[in-house]
Amino acid sequence: MYSFKNDKIELPLSTVWLMNSLAEHKGKQELYIKQAPQVLNSLMEMALIESAESSNRIEGVTVDKNRIKPLIIGHSKPRDRSEEEVAGYRKALDFIHKKHSNLQITSDVIKELHRLCRGESWDAGKWKDKDNDIIRKYPDSRAEIIFKPVKAEMTPDMVKQLCLLYGNSIGQLKYPELFAAACLILDFLCIHPFRDGNGRVSRLLTLLALYNCGYQVGRYISLERVVEQSKETYYEALNKSSQSWHRGKHDVFPWVNYFLWTLIEAYKEFEDRADKLKPSRGLKTAMVIDAVNKQNSDFTLSDIQSLCPNVSRVMIKNVLDTLKNEKKIRLLGKGRAAAWRLLV
Repeated sequence: MYSFKNDKIELPLSTVWLMNSLAEHKGKQELYIKQAPQVLNSLMEMALIESAESSNRIEGVTVDKNRIKPLIIGHSKPRDRSEEEVAGYRKALDFIHKKHSNLQITSDVIKELHRLCRGESWDAGKWKDKDNDIIRKYPDSRAEIIFKPVKAEMTPDMVKQLCLLYGNSIGQLKYPELFAAACLILDFLCIHPFRDGNGRVSRLLTLLALYNCGYQVGRYISLERVVEQSKETYYEALNKSSQSWHRGKHDVFPWVNYFLWTLIEAYKEFEDRADKLKPSRGLKTAMVIDAVNKQNSDFTLSDIQSLCPNVSRVMIKNVLDTLKNEKKIRLLGKGRAAAWRLLV
């Protein structure tokens, strides 16, 4: 909340350059998304896996590599506490991806994200009940308190104020939207409102704030993996910007510039992957199946062909025959104009 106290801000040239670069990437994203939406499904699946794995691994939570995909994509039942947290993070990601257009950043939403990503933990979705210090541990077993977050008794009110200040800054255009999003995450981490899982919730909040600002890169590229790969810089920027935070005398820009840099890296990767994606041998089959599944009434082969202009009539017929054999559709007549009916 202390990052929103200044009525006027003067952005350094480095921050302005980063924001301008992101504005250009944002302008391109719709073109990439419209190019081949079905091809981008593979990026979405990969991002889900990498995000759930990386965000938990940053916090020291790991699971067997062979269990990642079944847990995240296959909805396999977790076998232990670590798997519960990975599966829980996937649920939180689903919650944001599916409902972001109707979600405002509030105390209740923040607690719900924590409840989802913490799985069966006894304090899932609950503010901390004891003060918690951020400690740096050294190889020689020494430990040092590097930051004292907000006291437990003050936490609910501080989070509520933060959400109100962030909402007002966006609604009244008081700050550039990405600057406000970066300040939201910085202040959240300084409040440190939960006993455990603060880092994971901060990354989920980042995804939601970006959606609300119209930046969709987190749907296709794992922002969590970008953070994990730059973990030392992440902690360095956070440490610099949290100094004197309680007095409102902190310098937000080490953190803001790091935050913007991670988004640029994600967009670069998104555009590079989108450019390199080529239709796989199964893409046209997937296009036909997708067109069939969208039918609300009986349809003909010609109806499907109109939705899949780049797929030959012969291939469409072969896919329809396969679906018929799988008892997913039924042929209602004979001849070229025969109708089909979706069964599932």
